Amino acid sequence: MRAVFEVMARIADADVPVLLTGETGTGKTTIAAALHARSQRASAPFVAVNCAAIPEQLLESELFGHTRGAFTGATQASPGLFAEADHGTLFLDEIGELQPALQAKLLHVIERGVIRPLGGTRERRVNTRILAATNLDLAAAVRAGEFREDLYYRLALVVLEIPPLRDRREDIPLLVEQCLESARRRHPTAAPRRIGDEVMAAFLAYRWPGNVRELAHLIERLVLLSRNEVIAPSDLPRGFGSEGPDAAESGPGPFGDTVLPLREIQRRYARWAVAQNGGVKAHAARALGVDIKTLMKLLSE
Repeated sequence: MRAVFEVMARIADADVPVLLTGETGTGKTTIAAALHARSQRASAPFVAVNCAAIPEQLLESELFGHTRGAFTGATQASPGLFAEADHGTLFLDEIGELQPALQAKLLHVIERGVIRPLGGTRERRVNTRILAATNLDLAAAVRAGEFREDLYYRLALVVLEIPPLRDRREDIPLLVEQCLESARRRHPTAAPRRIGDEVMAAFLAYRWPGNVRELAHLIERLVLLSRNEVIAPSDLPRGFGSEGPDAAESGPGPFGDTVLPLREIQRRYARWAVAQNGGVKAHAARALGVDIKTLMKLLSE
């Protein structure tokens, strides 16, 4: 993530498209909003649209606008999201779902900086920075003929790959703290005040297929439903931590491509062992073949 932030700092004011890639829930929308906020366009609008959430026949109108009477139901003209984001930033989420006809029009806007509303005859110049995001392999989509090669290379001038949460587990305690504080602000009468050590160990051992979004939703659920000041393993949803069929192959947790000190591996393995034993440290110590004092030392190092 430090590498991501360093690139963000260098490109925030660069008036070029940026392609954000990564799994669903990794925080691509948050990164896009942060790029806008750190740019010279920060005082202008940041407009986000999910290309997969709007039907194809309506998306063109949403993006480029339409004139009155351009289609059935168009009782009044609309400037469109490109115009709304003029001098600001337009964030196109799920860009890989954009249909070929709209891909061509988007390329036209990027190259010429003008839009033509649906049903209109006059073009309008816009000064809009485009940020796009996808969880698909767009290069593979280009090879399969499903995404325009020329548009891909225009969007991919700068690519920011957001790593999944399982590859940056050291961020989990900070993210948990932030999500907990946010959830408590939304639900000020809720009982929970902090996450217990056993629950944190379970969080650190879990693979988080839904990434940061899954973590945030789980924290809010725990804040809403737990009656304890300290969230305990008994508050976790039934089956939490159950891994898919690749769990045995992946082991207790991926360490990425970096060789870690043995002490760090011992600490992570100890936390995983506690989570596997339902948060009961005595059971985990017995399974590891150490006494409880040694386990506590491993957890704290």
